[in-house]
Amino acid sequence: MKITKKDLFTIPNLMGYFRILMIPVFGWLYMDGQNLPAVVVLAVSEITDMLDGQVARRFHMVTDFGKMLDPVADKLTQAAVAVCLAVRYPLMWVLIGLMVIKEGYMALKGLQRIRAGKEVQGAKIYGKVCTVYLFVMMAVLVAFPQIPVRVVYALIFIALFLMTQTLVLYMFFFRQAK
Repeated sequence: MKITKKDLFTIPNLMGYFRILMIPVFGWLYMDGQNLPAVVVLAVSEITDMLDGQVARRFHMVTDFGKMLDPVADKLTQAAVAVCLAVRYPLMWVLIGLMVIKEGYMALKGLQRIRAGKEVQGAKIYGKVCTVYLFVMMAVLVAFPQIPVRVVYALIFIALFLMTQTLVLYMFFFRQAK
């Protein structure tokens, strides 16, 4: 895979960089107890995430670099929010551990495809569903810190189930994709 300067500075990739730069802003706001502004930062990040893919496809700006940058920005954002939430909800550490396993597996398989000269695959629908659920669930936990802990843990268990299911489905996908 060859990355050109032009690939680095497409509008969708600039949106990806912006999302990464929003992570410390979110962390500072959340840890400072400013939940509503923290949720606004997450919403801007999610809207930018949706727009970058649409812009890339519509204006023929899809790049292999962008296919890697977009999920990296997603996962860094998810991880940062999860770590912030883990301060309040210790069960989030289990989700973070599973996230590390799943994303490590995905990164390894993606690198294997690149080394083999194969196309980098975009996210599958089950990966997108899992990502959307995680963003929504974590935004709800940030926005409404007064939610009863048993409800929070139910939401986290749903996330654990979805992430486990997504990991298994990706394992089947990569096994068949050869």
